[in-house]
Amino acid sequence: MAKLLMTVGKAAFGLFLPILGGYIAFSMSERAALTPGLVAGFLATQPIVKDGPVSGFIGALIGGFLAGVVVKILVKVLSGLPRSLNGLKMILLYPVLSVLITGTIMWVVVNPIATFINVWLNNGLASMQGASAILLGAILGGMMSVDMGGPINKVAYVFGTGTLTAATMTSGGTFSMAAVMAGGMVPPIAIALASTLFKDKFTAQEREAGLTNYIMGFSFITEGAIPYAAADPTRVIPASIVGSAVAGALIGLFRVKIPAPHGGILVMGLSKTANGGNGFFLYLFAVVVGAIISAILLGLLKKKVDEK
Repeated sequence: MAKLLMTVGKAAFGLFLPILGGYIAFSMSERAALTPGLVAGFLATQPIVKDGPVSGFIGALIGGFLAGVVVKILVKVLSGLPRSLNGLKMILLYPVLSVLITGTIMWVVVNPIATFINVWLNNGLASMQGASAILLGAILGGMMSVDMGGPINKVAYVFGTGTLTAATMTSGGTFSMAAVMAGGMVPPIAIALASTLFKDKFTAQEREAGLTNYIMGFSFITEGAIPYAAADPTRVIPASIVGSAVAGALIGLFRVKIPAPHGGILVMGLSKTANGGNGFFLYLFAVVVGAIISAILLGLLKKKVDEK
């Protein structure tokens, strides 16, 4: 059963970057850009040197935009060809040329630069682990709320999961992973709390949708807060960052560790304290305090809604 779950889960997560690159490209240039976008996303998972680092989420993000732009340029350049060749363009010229151009630029230019950025960010965060657990926890937690599933969020998440090795997982995990998960749980829970406590600050539709954010938040699905952040970014994002940073800092203060890279409250029972005890309640306390702080800030910052 463990082997089955590992195989299926690894296959599913292996699709993440190619799908990301492919559908960013698709959103820009539609069907013709899907293939080069998928290729760009896959190349982001490949190390430039054997067993070396990869460009990861940042590389796939840039690669998706690159593929979309390349296809737009090709469409413009090849628009002068005779109409009789329109079918040939879709089945041969666009896919072959776009994959060749996108793949070359991705491998020669984007991957080295994005890999350097990834390594630089990870080294910067890793250098703080021994110096200040509270500060690192606050930074990682706050990063999870900056774009709620975007590049900054993913840098923090990849760093957290990167600290999980066979050794750390058998010893109870790492507090960096715990801070990342706590920070990512705060925004949707805070939205749910705020929509419950400050009903006049949310529309009826937002209040109804806010209830599902209790489930999404405690399941560590930060993206549940995205619609609210998109609708009111100047208030929702700062409030979320503060609460997530507090939750991450408390994790660092308590030195709570966790060996699981996802799952929220479903895996919090696996968490350990510095003395080896179960860290569930300290973990839950950090998340709830962060969420309450964010919810109160949202209640203070958001304006009343006139639904008449």
